[in-house]
Amino acid sequence: MTRRFSSSLHKGIDIAGERGDAVVATAAGKVVYSGTGIVGFGELLIIKHNEQYLSAYGHNDRLLVGEGDTVRAGEKIAEKGSTGTETVNLHFEIRRDGKPIDPIRLLPRR
Repeated sequence: MTRRFSSSLHKGIDIAGERGDAVVATAAGKVVYSGTGIVGFGELLIIKHNEQYLSAYGHNDRLLVGEGDTVRAGEKIAEKGSTGTETVNLHFEIRRDGKPIDPIRLLPRR
């Protein structure tokens, strides 16, 4: 991880990697946003998992799913890149009821 969560400043975590590394869905859901229209996130995907949770994946080089697609947990949804930033990394957010929460609290330990 290259940058940690901060509720006031950085609403997700940044995960280092190599250009083209697989970005996978953390849980099953429906793609509700796919594109570059949100400034600062580059190629961005947002997945709605249920009425409570969303996850967001930013700075990708290539998006492999589009709006309306249903994805499975662990499915490759994008390729890591540097769109909207200067270094290759994945910006990853989880939102509960619209509010950002620290993804580390929900992800399995590695």
